[in-house]
Amino acid sequence: MLFSLIIPVYNRPDEVDELLKSLTQLEYTANFEVVLVEDGSTIACLEVVQHYTDQLTISYYFKENSGPGDSRNYGMQRAKGDYFIIFDSDCIIPKQYLTEVDKALREHYVDCFGGPDKALDSFSDIQKAINFAMTSFWTTGGIRGGSEKIGKFQPRSFNMGISKKAFQASKGFGNIHPGEDPDLSIRLWNLGFETRLFPSAYVYHKRRIDWDKFSLQVNKFGKARPILNSWHPQYNKATFFFPSVFIIGFAIAVFLLIFTYDLLLKSYFIYFAILFVTASYQNKSLKIGYLSVLAVWKQFYGYGTGFIEAYFKIILLKQTPQKAFPELFFKA
Repeated sequence: MLFSLIIPVYNRPDEVDELLKSLTQLEYTANFEVVLVEDGSTIACLEVVQHYTDQLTISYYFKENSGPGDSRNYGMQRAKGDYFIIFDSDCIIPKQYLTEVDKALREHYVDCFGGPDKALDSFSDIQKAINFAMTSFWTTGGIRGGSEKIGKFQPRSFNMGISKKAFQASKGFGNIHPGEDPDLSIRLWNLGFETRLFPSAYVYHKRRIDWDKFSLQVNKFGKARPILNSWHPQYNKATFFFPSVFIIGFAIAVFLLIFTYDLLLKSYFIYFAILFVTASYQNKSLKIGYLSVLAVWKQFYGYGTGFIEAYFKIILLKQTPQKAFPELFFKA
């Protein structure tokens, strides 16, 4: 089996350098190729790629900007392998990654898999806090990628594998972003393909974003979910409503203080205390514990408000997703 590693990139040469360097250190001994797709960048990474051409089998393509989903499709259409593995450019790959993927596919082959993400010690405190918010059992991380136990697993495209057969049958990613990865997973299920979590195939996901960009990102995640629910209603789940219920409940808890009822608000403080203790212990840092609480609040608030807005427009008012939220759609 020949693995083709597909990497879309937009204005991130420094990230590409770190990613490619980590690929040169893989312990996997069989051949694999790297397909890097520059998505209309104004700061190209060609010089970085050229630095690794004598260490990696690598192909470089430059195309007009059309979004990450279309760029992944572009790369898979040109790849030589029979199994594609997709990374975001802000990932660093552990040396055992491909060995673990190869082992997992030999033990239980699936046409699509996803892996978790972790943080390196070298990451900034904010990056570690955001990683906690996005992956913890105590947040939506327990739903989005940390466990197979909640329904079928939906791989996320920062660390995702898909066979050439499944790609050709599904036509790959759609033009919504974010949300293109769960949409692809569901379409693969409908075509009869299986998806699975490979717990040992993790990557270090750097997420080079500040608080404002993180808030915008999770707000878009929230907006995308009701759109996906309208496309695939059979896979709608009550857990998707949790962040919205969380922030509405918090507002109600604050309002109830007028009537000297504080039990509900105390429950929120207990939850935030659990987050603080867990994050502080995991990262051996009280500062990261505090920042993690802030990250989780921003995650729930951004996702929750985005979900409410999209639910009102898409589900209740029956607006066309492309018209209601044009910022979520790239031109095909």
